[in-house]
Amino acid sequence: MDLYQALKNRQEKLSLVGLGYVGMPIAVAFSKKVDVIGFDVNAEKVQLYQKGIDPTKEVGDEAIKSCTVDFTNDETKLREARFHIVAVPTPVSEDKTPDLTPVEGASHTLGRNLTKGSIVVYESTVYPGVTEEVCIPILEKASGLKCGKDFKVGYSPERINPGDKVHRLETIVKIVSGMDAETLDTIAKVYELVVDAGVHRAESIKVAEAAKVIENSQRDINIAFMNELSIIFNKMGIDTQAVLKAAGTKWNFLNFFPGLVGGHCIGVDPYYLTYKAEQLGYHSQIILSGRRINDDMGKYVAENIVKQLLRKDISVKNARVAILGFTFKEDCPDTRNTKVIDIVKELRDYGIEPILCDPEADAEEAKREYGVTFTDYKDLKDIDLIVIAVAHQSFKDKTLKDFDKLYQNPEAKILMDLKGILDKQTCEKQNYTYWRL
Repeated sequence: MDLYQALKNRQEKLSLVGLGYVGMPIAVAFSKKVDVIGFDVNAEKVQLYQKGIDPTKEVGDEAIKSCTVDFTNDETKLREARFHIVAVPTPVSEDKTPDLTPVEGASHTLGRNLTKGSIVVYESTVYPGVTEEVCIPILEKASGLKCGKDFKVGYSPERINPGDKVHRLETIVKIVSGMDAETLDTIAKVYELVVDAGVHRAESIKVAEAAKVIENSQRDINIAFMNELSIIFNKMGIDTQAVLKAAGTKWNFLNFFPGLVGGHCIGVDPYYLTYKAEQLGYHSQIILSGRRINDDMGKYVAENIVKQLLRKDISVKNARVAILGFTFKEDCPDTRNTKVIDIVKELRDYGIEPILCDPEADAEEAKREYGVTFTDYKDLKDIDLIVIAVAHQSFKDKTLKDFDKLYQNPEAKILMDLKGILDKQTCEKQNYTYWRL
């Protein structure tokens, strides 16, 4: 009996290595069809899952409670599985070079517990070549097994969109690849168990790795263009969103908007591609210039906050600036690689300690990663300037009357609406100084 049939008949198990925003929803989805071991090195996270708590809010507590995943931080449990999916983060270092530590660590852990006849599928975003040139040698060394003979390897890039309840694992076409035709066929059939949208069989592991890394680079470049337009139009006194609305009436105009580009995909993946290109002697021009623009947007926003305060004769030093939203995207608790921290740091250079409010954010993670604490919305008062940095639904539900109550001086209400969630003309009619990207 082949591995696919054995999984379906629950005679073999599937393991998930890494139970974050990507890995955990995959584990839960597969557990409806096959027996799943969910492994993570973080014991606290595993305990939360064991109690039926979803700290990511990706599938919800009820789904965790009712699923059959065997959540564990005991790596020897991996020996019970023969189909392994690795979904650990792939961040960048301070110098913007790929940090492969998590994926290398996961490979060592899995290698120590790998059994003959297994298939290992990597989902972590990497530059072309990492699976075969970095991961396979680690698996071989740690296991004492030979790739191709004792175990097989594939790559299937994650396409999970944190906080998105429409585009889910089940509804997004999944790219799959394998080291040979037989492995590819097994991997494709296993993923087809849970991905209703179907799979795309890439012709090689490198093609699948490259496809993933350019998806987010493309978005990054397009958003960088919008951010550059925003800077130019701001100097001209033109509202960028009004321009985009007009241009958007053309059938082939691409629907992108300016904004802060954070998170662990769009703001990170392009560096993986440019790093590999540099190794091959090619210095990226478009990709890196887009990255530079997007990485500087927090500083740009902070400078405009200061300009708006000066125009209203509000003392910059110790000005009461409230920033609504700290996560890297709306309706998601994840604060990793948020660009809102860039605004915070820049404002501190001007002598402003902003008041942060985010009802969705993982407060412990924010404290640990950035040393920041949050204020409840109901406790905000005597504010000089409000920045709506993240378009959480709870902020979208607020009216201008709600915001009115927060200001120190009703004659000097400055509102920086980075995501453009409010109507500009309505704000200006109600005596707001309104600014957006």
